[in-house]
Amino acid sequence: MAGVDVLQERLEKLRAARATGIRRLRYSDGKEHEYRTDAELAAAIADLERQIAGANASAKVVYFSTSKGL
Repeated sequence: MAGVDVLQERLEKLRAARATGIRRLRYSDGKEHEYRTDAELAAAIADLERQIAGANASAKVVYFSTSKGL
């Protein structure tokens, strides 16, 4: 997975492209992608938002303690 800063950069580009109606994007790593519909673009934005949220989330650990009650 890419670093949060790279994901954030891609997210900003996608949002700007959606606002201006641009469908073809070229990223700083040289990759190019064309989105056919606004729904595809919206799905890509939602996916990046989930990835960023997951990368920023702290680890959640649950410890169980059980006994037979004896």
